[in-house]
Formats: sequence, structure tokens, C-alpha cells
Amino acid sequence: MKRRIKTKAKGYKTVDGAGVNLIRVLGGETTKEFDPILMLDSFDSLNPEDYTAGFPMHPHRGIETISYLSRGKMVHRDSLGNEDGITDGEVQWMNSGSGILHEELVPAADRLLGVQLWLNLPTKDKMSTPTYNSIKKEDIKEVPIDGGKIRVLAGSYKDTQGYKGDFLPLDYYDIHLKSGSEITLNMEEDDSLMLFTLLGDVYVGDELIEEKTAVKLTNGDSISIKNKGNKAQVLYIKSRALNEPIAWAGPIVMNTRKELQDTFDELDNGTFIKERVDY
Repeated sequence: MKRRIKTKAKGYKTVDGAGVNLIRVLGGETTKEFDPILMLDSFDSLNPEDYTAGFPMHPHRGIETISYLSRGKMVHRDSLGNEDGITDGEVQWMNSGSGILHEELVPAADRLLGVQLWLNLPTKDKMSTPTYNSIKKEDIKEVPIDGGKIRVLAGSYKDTQGYKGDFLPLDYYDIHLKSGSEITLNMEEDDSLMLFTLLGDVYVGDELIEEKTAVKLTNGDSISIKNKGNKAQVLYIKSRALNEPIAWAGPIVMNTRKELQDTFDELDNGTFIKERVDY
């Protein structure tokens, strides 16, 4: 059965970090519909003043943050002692687990184009050991398709295996489609599937989806995407819905209000970080 559009989200302009202009496409009001994706922030700017203020050191617990830059640069530093940069076509993947402090510097580039996802952690993994990984261009396989290509950022596409996270399954593709080209993708009936039109307008089935729109799909075993214009770039994000309670405040996502309060008490009394390397 073909999947169809269930929900659309265009987002709104906001400022985060120390003064980064972005579009918040998914957030607190979309958690149930887009489960397990909690947040999606979209970046697209030719003006470095929109983003070079960056995101100063801040805490996270209970989520994985996944940043993909189609264009641009980002430098990550954290309380585990990691310091690493990504650039055009690369991914930064952090499991905040039991608690981490990190900062993201965003140096000037010709264009900043990409997204950051927050992927919820299952209840049993909320307090897992924090980790950081980057997925470099040489580790991202590109699969040619009729009229374009699929960059396998994470998970697998047919026989092509990409980076695999430690917790929830995640197939994350950057799909490039030339003018008039179309692709049909197959999946399990009950997979949680969303798309984000990073560049260009596309048809999903018979419905036109404008650039910078997130869509959640109904259940089904296939989806067709067709490019409407000269060039399109679509992010395909498939996982498994958790259907667990969410208690969310700022950078912390737990399952109960008590767990949130305990976390903020730990931040106040200096016991939040369970694993630290001072630098």
C-alpha cells in the first residue's frame, strides 16, 4: 500500500544559541505525530551574521542530536573532551545519554545549509553513556539512481550499509533528484517515516510539497517522490515510534516531570555530569 501525506509542518523563524537565526520545523507540538523525532531545525543562509554567534556550552540529557550539513562548517566541543569539525556533506552525531555539556561553533562559509534533528532515546537508554561520533564524507556511501543519487547518511539502503547508531534504528538518506526524476522507496508497513524538503519542491504521491517542509507519512510499504523543478534534495528519515511519555524542558528530554526536576537539581548542585574529561 502506498503511503500518503498525514501531516505537514513548515516551521517558523526563531533565534537560538547566542543569536543563530534558524527555522524550527518540528518541536514540542509535533512530538506525538513525528515520534521519535523530537525537533528539526533548518539552516539556510548566505549571510554569516545569521549564524556565526553559534551555540555556547549547554547541557543535554535523554536525546541524540544529529546535525547534517549539506553546505557549511560546524565545530563541536564537549565535556568528554571531544573536539571535532564537520563540513560540506558530513554529519555530527551525539548521544547525550546521562548528561553532556557541549558547544557548537559555526564558522563563516559561502552558505550554511542543513538541519539538526533531535532523536528521542528509549526510556531504558535515557541514562546511557554519552558518546560523540562524526560521519565524514569518505564514510558516506553514494548510491546512483535514475535521475540522481542517494547519500546514505545512516542506516542502510538495499545492500548499502551506512553509520549505525547504538539505540533506535534510523535510516537517514539525502536524496538528490534531477529535473523530472522520480524514485519509489520500499519499507515496512509500520515504520515511522518522515521527509524534509531541504531544497526544491517535490510531489509525494500526487501531493505537492514545498521546499523546507517536513511531512509525516501514513503507514504503508512504499512511497514515491518526484522532482517538480530543476533540482531537489529530500531528507528521508525512517525509524520506530516509541509511544512513550515525554517530559521536555529546554535541552532536557525525559519521561516524567520528576525526572526533569531531578535533572535540573543536578545541574544546580553540580552532579549532572556523570562522565567528564576536563579540557
